[in-house]
Amino acid sequence: MNTCYNNQLEKNDIETLADVGIIMEEDKKSGSFIMRDYEQLFVHSQIEGLEILPIADALDKYDWLRKKYYCKAVPHDKLEKLSQINDDIKPQGFFIHVHKGTKVRFPFNAAIYMSKENIHQNVHNVVILDDDTELHLITGCATQHSINSGTHLAISEQYIGKNSKLTSTMIHSWGSNVKVIPRSGTIVDEGGSFENNYICLRTAKDINSNPQTWLNGSGSSAKYLTIILCSEGSKINTGGDVYLNGQNTTAELAHRAVCTGGQINQTGLLIGNALCKAHVDCAGMLIDAGQDGYIESIPGLKALHPEAQMSHEASLGKIAPEQVEYLQSRGMDETEAISLLIRGFLGADVAGLGPELDARIAEIAELAGHGEE
Repeated sequence: MNTCYNNQLEKNDIETLADVGIIMEEDKKSGSFIMRDYEQLFVHSQIEGLEILPIADALDKYDWLRKKYYCKAVPHDKLEKLSQINDDIKPQGFFIHVHKGTKVRFPFNAAIYMSKENIHQNVHNVVILDDDTELHLITGCATQHSINSGTHLAISEQYIGKNSKLTSTMIHSWGSNVKVIPRSGTIVDEGGSFENNYICLRTAKDINSNPQTWLNGSGSSAKYLTIILCSEGSKINTGGDVYLNGQNTTAELAHRAVCTGGQINQTGLLIGNALCKAHVDCAGMLIDAGQDGYIESIPGLKALHPEAQMSHEASLGKIAPEQVEYLQSRGMDETEAISLLIRGFLGADVAGLGPELDARIAEIAELAGHGEE
């Protein structure tokens, strides 16, 4: 499927997309979806067996989509809080369907961003992987550099078939007064695998996220990595609930937060309903608390089966001056040393994200290096 709504992106658009890991080169990706404000600019798949449509078109085309999938992976109490999205006569967002046996070699890029001040953006995305499939989805959500305010409400649903693997990398970069409310639900079948990377480079004023995953099939797995770089004036609530319902399921939640004056609440709840193994790890680095900044980490476990093996850990700290001094003695300047330590703490080696994360770390290191002057 190849539908071009408008492929003439402006310079500001391209710069915004680059900030969140969205590339322009077609030979390095399997397809693209680009939505600016309320307009879907580009919808394109380069791979046979990888179907991409605007969600409204998909609902019109496939009766089974609404009956079997649409609004089925996010609990109704979560949907009620986002009723504006579901009440839209023509919903916005994307529908991705990877057909049985298709293993997509290159990442698929999806971009949803705001170019106007103080708009209200509603999005509903559905991703379906049939049995024996693979996909790496890179989603970038952002505001253009000059935009500071607005509201972004998003529902994301993922359905992963038997022996299939979805890697979802979501990168956010927001204006200082933007409100972001994402709701995500994922259902994983037998032998299926879900890897979710969430990286917030520039935090909004308010982000409230608690993705939920149901490991219903035996041998299914989920792995979450959440990286938050939180600046002053931001309030972030991030977690993740994983229900280990199938036999021999596994789950891992890892949260990493670097705080320079914002408020971060890290949570994560693993619910063991069968023989399973699971671990949740919350860690924070407080660079500068400012006036009212903090990091609060509360990892959670709930075992409902005698053979559920579950563990958790949490740690909070700061950059040790002696580590910075040691690196300086090896020839690094202070900013380079702090950048290296932050990068090591995050442990972030996420495909599709490199220069953007390093540039943001360098900004934080510059602030940290002058924090005591």
